[in-house]
Amino acid sequence: MRVISLSVDGIVQSAQRGLYDWLANQDADLICLQDLRVRERDMEKPEYQLDGYFAYFFDSGTKNYNGVAIYTRVQPKALIYGLGFSSGVDMEGRYLQVDYEQLSVGSLLAPSATSELESQEVKIKFFDDFQAHLDKITRKRREYIFCGNWAMAHTPRDVSNSAENQHNSGFLPHERQWLSQLYNQLGYVDAFRRVNKDSDEYSWWPKGLKGDGDGWRTDFQVVSNSIGAKVEYAAIYKTQQFSSHMPVIIDYDMELQP
Repeated sequence: MRVISLSVDGIVQSAQRGLYDWLANQDADLICLQDLRVRERDMEKPEYQLDGYFAYFFDSGTKNYNGVAIYTRVQPKALIYGLGFSSGVDMEGRYLQVDYEQLSVGSLLAPSATSELESQEVKIKFFDDFQAHLDKITRKRREYIFCGNWAMAHTPRDVSNSAENQHNSGFLPHERQWLSQLYNQLGYVDAFRRVNKDSDEYSWWPKGLKGDGDGWRTDFQVVSNSIGAKVEYAAIYKTQQFSSHMPVIIDYDMELQP
């Protein structure tokens, strides 16, 4: 089963750069896109469809702001829009989930705290609530794959010039601690790091161009511990650039079952 995740910085420009032509040739079972920056009705246009896939979208209700999508070869049993936080802060990011018999796959866009519409306090509250959500669902007899732009990096090898960036949002001490708790206490797995240990693998360039400025690895597929053992291949695709983020491609030794 191949899963691709990409934060697109606006689906219009990514499509113009050839994203959908590339995706059509990747033989992916699931494709999770984030930061669409269009309304759901716009995503129903032919240029945003993929032959052989069911397509689902969740916009923000605000023009030119966030939104996520999931394309899947197998029709899901259920869809979940949002995370249902009582605080309502989950709507400051965006989340869409498709459910199958024993597997759930989510497309996540976290608040970045780098725009005028987002603050570090909102980001902290989002991830505190998300941690509580993940702690709760670990008790369920389901496997999870959370794909997305998490707006944070974990270790110094995940950020070039990490010493200079340790005071910047995305690499603050409490953000790194949150990811450590996710992996070490809640038992989730960074699927990419299960098979790829290289220190120069970055998925995001804040300045917009690959190789221009510092690189960050902020785009993850976080999976249940049982799925971590099934990761066969992991790569960040760097040949073409569709946005300031690079596609994360993970192959799992499992099949997508309805």
